[in-house]
This record gives sequence, C-alpha cells and structure tokens, in this order.
Amino acid sequence: MDSKEESLAAQEGARERGLVYVWQAGSYCPTPERLPGWTGKRVLQAALGKNHGVLLSDDGKVYSFGKLSWRPGLEESLINCPTLEKTLSGQHVVTVAAGTFHSGAVTEGGVVYMWGENSAGQCAVANKTTVPEPTPISISDGEAGPFLPIRILQLSCGEEHTLALSQSREIWAWGSGCQLGLITNTFPVTKPQKVEYLAGRVVLQIACGTHHSLALVQCLPIQDLKPLPERCNHCSQLLITMTDKEDHVIISDSHCCPLGVVLTESQSENRMSCSSLETLERKSLTSTQGEDCQKTLSEDQMLPGAEYDVASIFLNNDEQEDSGISSPGKPLITDKTAVKQHLTNLSDNSLNASSSQPEQFLINTDHLVCLPGPPLPSTSALNSLVVSCASAVGVRVAATYEAGASSLKKVMNFYGPVPGCTASPPNGSSPILDGMKDSREEQVKLESMQGKKSSSLVDIREEESEGICRRLSLPGLLSQVSPRLLRKVGRAKMRTVALTPTYSGEADALLPSLRTEVWSWGKGKDGQLGHGDILPRLQPLCVKSLDGKEVIHLSAGGHHSLALTAKSQVYAWGSNVYGQLSHLNSPTTIPRLAKICDDNRIWNIAAGPDYSLFLADGEDFQPSLYYSGREEKEEDDVSSENNCLKSPTLLLNCSKLGYISHMTTGGNKCLAVVDKNIMGYIASLHELASTERQFYSQLSSIKSQVLRPLLGFDNLGAASTIQLLQEMASTFSKLCYLIGQHGASLTSFLQGLKEAKNLVILKHSNLFLESYTEYCASLTNFLVMGGFSVLSKPAVDFLGKNQALLQDLSETNEIYPLMEMLNGVFFLPIRRLHNYARVLLKLATCFEVTSPEYQSLQDSSSSYESLAVHLSRKRKDAEYTLGFWKTFPGKMTDSLRKPERRLICESSNRGLSLQHAGRFSVNWFILFNDALVHAQVCMLRIEDTTELWIRVFLYTDMVTHRLQCKLNVTVRPEFVCLIWLSLSPEEFWATNRI
Repeated sequence: MDSKEESLAAQEGARERGLVYVWQAGSYCPTPERLPGWTGKRVLQAALGKNHGVLLSDDGKVYSFGKLSWRPGLEESLINCPTLEKTLSGQHVVTVAAGTFHSGAVTEGGVVYMWGENSAGQCAVANKTTVPEPTPISISDGEAGPFLPIRILQLSCGEEHTLALSQSREIWAWGSGCQLGLITNTFPVTKPQKVEYLAGRVVLQIACGTHHSLALVQCLPIQDLKPLPERCNHCSQLLITMTDKEDHVIISDSHCCPLGVVLTESQSENRMSCSSLETLERKSLTSTQGEDCQKTLSEDQMLPGAEYDVASIFLNNDEQEDSGISSPGKPLITDKTAVKQHLTNLSDNSLNASSSQPEQFLINTDHLVCLPGPPLPSTSALNSLVVSCASAVGVRVAATYEAGASSLKKVMNFYGPVPGCTASPPNGSSPILDGMKDSREEQVKLESMQGKKSSSLVDIREEESEGICRRLSLPGLLSQVSPRLLRKVGRAKMRTVALTPTYSGEADALLPSLRTEVWSWGKGKDGQLGHGDILPRLQPLCVKSLDGKEVIHLSAGGHHSLALTAKSQVYAWGSNVYGQLSHLNSPTTIPRLAKICDDNRIWNIAAGPDYSLFLADGEDFQPSLYYSGREEKEEDDVSSENNCLKSPTLLLNCSKLGYISHMTTGGNKCLAVVDKNIMGYIASLHELASTERQFYSQLSSIKSQVLRPLLGFDNLGAASTIQLLQEMASTFSKLCYLIGQHGASLTSFLQGLKEAKNLVILKHSNLFLESYTEYCASLTNFLVMGGFSVLSKPAVDFLGKNQALLQDLSETNEIYPLMEMLNGVFFLPIRRLHNYARVLLKLATCFEVTSPEYQSLQDSSSSYESLAVHLSRKRKDAEYTLGFWKTFPGKMTDSLRKPERRLICESSNRGLSLQHAGRFSVNWFILFNDALVHAQVCMLRIEDTTELWIRVFLYTDMVTHRLQCKLNVTVRPEFVCLIWLSLSPEEFWATNRI
C-alpha cells in the first residue's frame, strides 16, 4: 500500500469514529439507530437531558437536538436533526453538559456558557425564566482578587442546579435547592458561588443527579490528617462504639452522621441553628418531585420565650422512637434525647435573656438537618477503671478498651443529670424532664434488645457479614485470656510496611489519583447520598463506606448513584424500585457492590432517571453494554407486576455496533458514541486498556490475598529477611498503584481524541521503566537471600495452603513446586513488559513508516522489550546466585552473601585456575559483580572489582585444537593470570558479563 492509499485509509478511519447511536431505554432488545441528519462529523462527547441532547464535535462545535422549548417558536417542535449553536461558533468548546431542561458548555479558555430552562436560576441568569441562546456567565472569586475570573474544567447539570469544577479544583454552584451545598437560604442563586466546605480540597470530578450532587475528592496526605476526635463534630455521637456479645466485645468505627454538617462554626451555645431550605415553586414538572429541602430559619424566627414547649418539637414523631438500627423503610433519627436536652437548655437559658414576643413554630424530625448535640460530661473514673482492668492483657488491648470506654459514657449519661440544665423548679421535677428521662430509658431498652450500645446507623450484624468497617474483637472476660496471648501482646512487633503508597510525585502529577473519597449532598429521600439514612444534607458529607475503594468515576441518576473503582467494580446505592442498582442487598442507603457480569470487567457507567448502563470488556476486547432498571412493557404484556429488570441484561444489538467509547442517558433515551475498527488501531487501544485494567486487578489480588496476610504474621523469620520482604512489598505496592493509575488514564483516553502521541506509556515511558526496574531489583535481592523459602514455618504453611490461589494468580494450568509458583507470581510484571512491546508495535503498524507516530511507537516498543529481556536476565542471575549459595553453604560463603551481590563465575565447576599454580595447590576463585574472591586453604582474599583490570586473550589449545580464553586480571599493582578452560569464547561472552 503506497502513501496515498494509506492517507485515504486514515481519512476513512477518521470518518468511522465518533458515530452516534440512540435507542429507547427500557427494552430487552433495543434497536439502536444512527442519529438522523448527522454525517461527516466526529463526535467527542454527548449529553442528554429529559427531552433534548447536546453533541460536541472534534472541531469544538456544539449541536443541539430534541425538544428545545426555550427557543422562540420551537416550544412544541421536535428537532431530530442536530442544529449548530451559532452563538458558540467563534469558540472552541472542550466539554458539554445537559440537565433535565438546560444545557451548558465550557470553552478552551475556561468560560462557561449556559442556555435553556432558568426558572430555578440553573443558567445563572437573573430575572429570566428561559435563556434561549448560549450566554456566557461570570464566575469570579472576590477573595482571590478584584474581578479575578475563574477558569472552569468540567460542568455538570441537574434539574434545578449546576455545578462547575475550576482549574484550581474547587466547586462552584448556582441554581436552587440544598443540592448546591451553599450556606444560604435565598434562592435562586444566579451568581455562581464557591462550595466553601470543600475549599482547599482537590476535587477530581463532579456529578449532578436530579436533586443531589456527588464529588470525587482526593484524599488528604497523611501529614495533613488530624487526630480522630472522640465524638462527631456534627451530631455529637460517638465515633467508636463498643458492643458486648456473649463471649467477646466488638469495637467498631461504623458511625454515619445522620445530621449533616453544621452550617456555621461560630454558633454560640445559647442559640440553635435548625436548617432547612425553601424550595422554589415552579410551574413545570418539577413541582411534583418528592421531598423538599427545608428553609433555613433566621435568628429573627427563633425568638425563645416562656411559652416555648420543647416537647412539641417531636410531636409528630414521638411514636416513632428509633433504636438507631438501620432500616431501609423509614428515616433514622438518632440521639433525639440529646436534641431534646439541648433545646431544653436553650429555652431555659433564654427565659431571662429575651423578653420579646415568642413565635410558635413546629419542626418535623423527618427533615431535621442540623442540631448539634450537647457535650457530655467526662467520666475519668470510668476510663481509669477500664484501663486498669485492661492492663492485664497488654498495652495494645488497653488502648483499645480505652477507646471503646467512651461509648459507655452514653449509657451512664442516660441515667445521669441532664448536662447544662439549670436548677429544677421548687415544686419538684419538671414533667418535661421526667418525659425526657422516660424516653432515654426506653431508648436504652431498645438498644439493649438489639445487642447494640451506640447510635450508629449501620447494623452490627451487617458489619460482620459485609466488612463495611474495621472491627476488633476482644475477649469479654479478662480471666479467659491465655498466657500465650499475654506474651504475644507484650512482644515487640517489627514495624510493617504500608501496602498503600503515599504521594508518588511524578506519577500523581501525570495520572489520575486512586486515593479518593466520595462526598455527597442534597436530597436523600431514597438514600442516594449513601450515608445510611434518607435525610437531606445541606453541605458535602463524606461517604465513609467508600473509603479505600479507589473510586475513579461517579455517576448520579434521578434517585440513585453509581461509583466505578479502579478494579472495575461498581458500587450502587439509592432507589432500587426498578432494579437499577443491579443488586438486591438491603439497605440501599449505603453503597453496595453491584453484580453485573461474572468477572469484574466494567470500565464505564451511566446512571439514568430509573435505570443504569454499564460498559464492560467483551470478547476480543470489544465492549459489551449491560442494562439494568425500568422495563417498558407492552400493553398486552402482564407477565410481571413491576416494570423492572432485576438483573443486568446484555444488550446484544448495542454491543454489535462497534467499539463503544462513550455512553450517556437522559429521560427515556440512551446514546452511545461508537468507533469502527479501521486498520486495527481502535482494537489495539482497547486491548491495551483492557489488559492493563485486568493486570491491575491481578496485582491487587496478589497484594490483598498474599502479601497483606503474609506481612500480618508476628514472626516472619530473621530481621534481614523481613526487611527485604518489606522492601519488595513496598516496591510491589508502588508498581501496583502505578498500573492502577495507568488503567484509569487509559479509560479516560478512550473517551477522548485517542491520539497515540498522547499515550502516557509513550510520553512518559521512563516513569514505567524505572518503576519496573526498581521492583525487579528488590525482588531479585529478596530471592538471592533465600526468598520465601527462608520465612518462618507458619508463613510457609500459609503459602502452602493457598497453592490453588497461587496457581490461579500465576495464570498457568501446570502444577509447580510452591517456591517456583511463588516466583512465577511475583515475576508476572516482566511478562507484562512483553505485552507492552507487542501492543505498541501493533499500534505502530497503523501509521506510515515515515510518520513521527510510527517512529515513537517503534522506539517505545523496543525500550519495553529490551527492559523485559534485561530483567529476565537479572532473574536468571539471581536464581544462579541462589543455587551457588545452596551448593556451598558454610560460614565462609555466608560471610560473602549480600542481597545486591551476583555470581558471575567460580572455579569449582569451571576450568578456572592460576597459570603457574603448583600441582597440589588449592585455589578457589569466585568472581562476583562487585568483588573477586580468592580462597586458598584457610585464607580468603576479597578484591573490589572497581580495582580490577581484566583482559581477555584468545588462543588455540594444541591438544584439543579448540579456541580457549585466557583472562589476565590485574589487582592493584599485582598481576594474576587466570586460564578459562571450559567454555568457548562464544559461550563465554553469551553467559558472562565482566
């Protein structure tokens, strides 16, 4: 094929990328169709609203289609053919977003344009109910400087609100509702405001649901973490709880705050801030939406007086006293007694402080958002008692009991005096206080019946089965602790290595971070916030159960949420009426692992109003599309009462379209952007991304199922062996983390322009080459000193019991000895380097030989292949050296043994001798990579190779007529001549590097 034909093929390939297909949601067997009137343009991104859609072409142009009711004259029209947004013609748009009834776009310069429905201020334009054309909005930070414009990276739209992510990784919001996350009670917000609660944090992604918001936030560095307080700063509940069982105690940190966050940190103790949000009345369909956020009460509305009745606050819900155990069917209001106590304090303290006319108001606890509880009195005597008793089982157990003792304070306080109360009335105890005491006693009884002595929102039984939080089980009676346990606790334990790497510098700057947290706020009546309840949140709150899950992408639907992890797993929570969560676990108010296909191969997600789409790796690395959620039944079909698909269904017709790179949902429509595989380029990119994600899952399994339990043993062997094992585990963890970051980067790469020159593995190959080299060096050092075979017997027994697991991880069907199998598992990264070289070479064949892309891909392929060969040779050197140490054990060889030392040759099995040595002289020469050892009887002489000069001479033996090697070795001023008799010169140079 000449250059002209190749150019035509490349042009044809460009036209076969970014194809748009749409289909009706809710069908077992949908029929995707090409978007009418859309030809010749390559789509990079698409977004769908309820009845409209927005497309972004590769040249930065924006097109709209569907019902554009905000356009004059098009209120009832349906635009099937995408029309150009002419207002944006002079701008190069880089990303688009669509809400229920409005749209947005971000230009290359970071300027935001909004248009569409604006009745709730979602387009950031004041005094207008609709914005017919894209209008630029001003986003400026008054704190950073006068009229300093904020550049935007990402945009996300809900039904009545819009979020924007700035280049400084801060969130800006406008519109209406508690889903904004702003400290305000005035709506609509038409001037974009910063979400102050997440200011200073690195936000990676934002996602808007109908009436809730999600944010993916990078975890704080370890040095920035603050000590864990005893109580929650927002609801004053205990963060660590202790539950008595029959024969043991469970200490748990499963606290989920039911009240959100305090609006202001400067609240005085004499004032109450009961927050609610006032919902705007709309003439459109939004007036039928479920729960409304409450309106914030100003200080003028909270004038306490003598006629203020505390008991009336809980008038509507007294009969629904909850024990604090999670229930999917009703809201959870915990620690109500503490709230009553606090309100009583406020009323008593305000009797003498205010003489104004009181206002009567009623608060429904179903919408209670922010009521800080009172501080409980200290019980130092109790702490001292528990600590002194626990000292019998060692310092570590004592510290755990001390942390758990704080949960007992609550039980004692239930029967103690109400903190902060003034003197009782002269006529005896107040009926209000008596009622509160009865309520406290009733709550304790309910909690005791459930076997739980804390107000955590997660059932302790679910913790045991699902492993949601960390727990520590301790014996219930100290007398039952064995002396062996006492010795084990008292023994000093060597510090183990952290398998979760810290900030890795260049890699974190170039690749997506996996140390992430999920934050949510807004309406939560269906549990879509993931905090274990159905309460709204005015400000962002971290979803605790997703900590450490390595979430890399979020998607918010109508009343549910999805989170995708680096291990290709999906967590889902919220409404599950139509089975859109892809699991049947309860409760659905906390994230649960979705079960979509047999193996974890999911790499893209999209949450719709009441359904979900999942994109997974199929056969030959071609993506497969799964659907879960609402099913549209025909009128004569009465086979099912509920219109839902309880298990995800593979959409075969959609999977046959080609290589799907992007998908989106909105209303009752689904859309997919598809690439055709021209010259194998797209298929090679998907192969690279798919195999990298699978490789990360494999390395993660090795880390969690082999390394982590192994490092948990108290005695692993000699101190030097443990140190080498920890160094190997540390570099393995760093490499594993780099592979996970690269897999997430390739997933994002497939949804963009897909230009080979932008591949991270190509542009920053040194980062990968150095990481693989560092890991291989630590692994071979560990292998030279004996490897896994020199570990303690319990550790070796643990490995022996898991040979089936090791065989699965090594991807081999043959059965090998345990140590060989372990070496095969931990040398898997070398095999991955060969795969890099092969795929990069396949990509290079898709370009002209004279193109810079071909040359770059070819050079990178050679680099990875050369490193793979080099590291394979390093492995052989390490195994050869280990065999030498096993063959010649003893004090002399043990004194020479070092982790970095490699054997090159030695004279016991080679014809290596002194040229003029005597007949009966004994000379043993050992040549290492860093030393030459001359052993003679009881004398051992070691010379550093940096002071050696070696010359090789070739000569023909007169007897055998073979060409032999003679080595002249100069040691300082001395001269030694060694004769090599066993190998030919070709064999010598092939097996030795001097």
